[in-house]
Amino acid sequence: MPESPSLYLESRYRKLVRGLPQTIFFCPVCKGSRHRRTKCEKCQGRGKLTDDSVQELLGRRLLPAYRARTGKFHGAGREDIDVRMLGRGRPFVFEVVGPRRDDVDLSAVLERFHAEEGHRVQIDPFVVVTRARVAELKEAQYDKRYRLGVAFEGEVPLPLLQGLVGRSFEVAQRTPQRVAHRRGDLVRDRRVTVLAVRAMTADPGNATEQERAVAELDVDTAHGTYVKEWVSGDEGRSLPSLSALVGVAGSCVRLDVLEILDGPGR
Repeated sequence: MPESPSLYLESRYRKLVRGLPQTIFFCPVCKGSRHRRTKCEKCQGRGKLTDDSVQELLGRRLLPAYRARTGKFHGAGREDIDVRMLGRGRPFVFEVVGPRRDDVDLSAVLERFHAEEGHRVQIDPFVVVTRARVAELKEAQYDKRYRLGVAFEGEVPLPLLQGLVGRSFEVAQRTPQRVAHRRGDLVRDRRVTVLAVRAMTADPGNATEQERAVAELDVDTAHGTYVKEWVSGDEGRSLPSLSALVGVAGSCVRLDVLEILDGPGR
């Protein structure tokens, strides 16, 4: 019996916790290979580095409902594993490959999902779309709004930081060191606009790294901006950086996506 064509379900997800990747976090050593992972010390034979991902949480509910064996997750970009995705959420399409039933109550699936996983991930109602929508999402270039916590290596006067509010910076970003092994070494022109600055307090003796931030900034960025590297400067690969603007080395210790914006300047 020939396999049914794929079913494409579009929605948005909000990721409310850190440490949860968007898609399966395959082990970088064995790559999840069934043959190699059995002896892999990195992942202890699991083939992946995390128990869950947004993709897997959805697949565990959608695939049995549609009596399908596999599914594919197509996101409009992705955030790092330690970054929350808030606001209206990130658009995505979940592809159900070869569904063997079509009378699925998606509202009931979502109700169960939120009862079990709503403390970690929230999903908007699904809309059935065509395969062409996947390409549209992959090609779309969305600006983003972030909230970032920054720790500096020295004292930075709050008025100096607040003086950045309302300013927009054209930033030349060379491919960051952390992704240079998988992306071309290019210099890309990006834009960062500072929307707000707030001082934060934390007890350095008791705070975790993500709680150690001494300033919190809201920024709008152009599509493709490496916002963590904009903070640190990435050893001169991102100019001007926040560290360069205030004259004190800093690093991004907490990051949230506040919104996926509909287009430039919005």
